[in-house]
Amino acid sequence: MTRPALFASLLLLSACGLQPLYSGGNSGPVAATLAGVSVAPIEGRSGWLMQAALADRLQAAGSPRYQLKVELDDKTTGFGVRRDDAVTRERRTLRARYQLVESATGQTVLDATAGSDSGIDVVSSDYATIAAEDTALERLTGVVADQIVSRLALFARRTAEPLPSAAK
Repeated sequence: MTRPALFASLLLLSACGLQPLYSGGNSGPVAATLAGVSVAPIEGRSGWLMQAALADRLQAAGSPRYQLKVELDDKTTGFGVRRDDAVTRERRTLRARYQLVESATGQTVLDATAGSDSGIDVVSSDYATIAAEDTALERLTGVVADQIVSRLALFARRTAEPLPSAAK
């Protein structure tokens, strides 16, 4: 690509209307909204892991404007079967239905789902298989928590006040 063509494409890219999601850093509207989200308790071991992962990512501060309610569906399904009916492969699936509820009114402002799955080899050692299942759950929890926080950030960006520098 020639220099003038490259320069022209950069100009077109700057005019496409894309804006950084986390503009303004920690004082930006998205970060401020995410810091105003508290995570309601979630049942079970997978719930405890999810609550910790979300709390780490949201870093709530002060009195919460929103409460995040999460319901998890954690399933492990065997599917690689040998002739002796022994399972050789499992799929662990973690699905989350989450609702963002405005604390002041109790109104649900966002209702969505997130999920992921992971394959696990079943080996002759029960300890190794259990360790692989636990590792898969920890990994899935992080992936699903990232999906939830990304969706919350998009919600925050869409509902945020325009930045002062963007006003004309």
